[in-house]
Amino acid sequence: MEEENLFEIALGLVPGIGNVLAKHLISYRGSAKNVFQTPKGKLLKIPGIGPKIAEAILSTEVLKKAENELKQAQEKEVSILFYTSPTYPKRLKNILNAPILLYYKGAADLNSKKILSIVGTRKATEYGKNFIESLLKQLQSYPDLLVVSGLAYGIDICTHKVCLKNQIPTVGVMANGLDMVYPYEHKDVAKQMILNGGILTENRFGSKPDAPKFPERNRIIAGMSDAVLVVEAAESGGALITAEIANSYDIEVFALPGNVNQQYSKGCNKLIKEHKAHMITSAEDIIELLNWNKEASSTNKKLTIMLNQNEQIVYDLLKNNHLQIDELSYRSQISMSQIPSVLLEMELKGIIKVLPGQKYCIL
Repeated sequence: MEEENLFEIALGLVPGIGNVLAKHLISYRGSAKNVFQTPKGKLLKIPGIGPKIAEAILSTEVLKKAENELKQAQEKEVSILFYTSPTYPKRLKNILNAPILLYYKGAADLNSKKILSIVGTRKATEYGKNFIESLLKQLQSYPDLLVVSGLAYGIDICTHKVCLKNQIPTVGVMANGLDMVYPYEHKDVAKQMILNGGILTENRFGSKPDAPKFPERNRIIAGMSDAVLVVEAAESGGALITAEIANSYDIEVFALPGNVNQQYSKGCNKLIKEHKAHMITSAEDIIELLNWNKEASSTNKKLTIMLNQNEQIVYDLLKNNHLQIDELSYRSQISMSQIPSVLLEMELKGIIKVLPGQKYCIL
């Protein structure tokens, strides 16, 4: 297992290989180890593999780098999750540019049934902090809940601290390697998080928190969640970038409304005004929209009897997503002329419903 993990890490470190091409290679050769044992001539026959990538795969340098990463991971008790690993966040796989490797240290299930990401300004006010305190206290009783944020100043660190206080598992997604905590002042909080939550990054050991890495980090915060909540944001900044990314992934976005004259409410008010976020006033808004009051597990067996082949395909797609009709048609390969009747029948059976923005979800 460790040997295969080494080859998976090596594959993830090959320049120019993303998750799609990595999966492609493994499907052709059976395993990451087999990829590295494939002669150059055979590699070049695999669609998408050119001379540069083939040479990089067969270079001893990439395996040396992988050995170093694996050694550091073992010393620091860090798990390196390859894209095909069962512990890799499944929701994140729905985005095209998902990281091929993730570095994770913690105890939380990255595939928890309920995952909420909370982001916001680094200059949080008492209004925002108090809302987080109230919100998470209301959500405390919900099982299988994971709260994700970015371990930054302001709203992020407030979120993590309130989660720790309420014993809610929380994961901080960082823009640097796991051999350091940034900001350094949050090191003690990160240590506590590891016991009942965790810290996560796509960056190799030794990576510094350079500016370009933060927007990249935000796609992970958005992509691994069921919904993104923006609590206080100016008219520009990382929180709004995360909201825009979530919208592009068809992930639900919530925003806390605020005083129109308050600088750090302008971003949230703008999201709501432009219909890019649902207005939130309490935890009930999240619970209702995401159907967290209803446990689907006890009805799954009944549903499989009720559903025909096309309905089952749609149901499986909507398990962890809220999707519009065109996206459902594309992902299910059910034609646009046929899928409206499939959705109507499922609505009549009481299996799905339509949300604001013409997105479908499971009841």
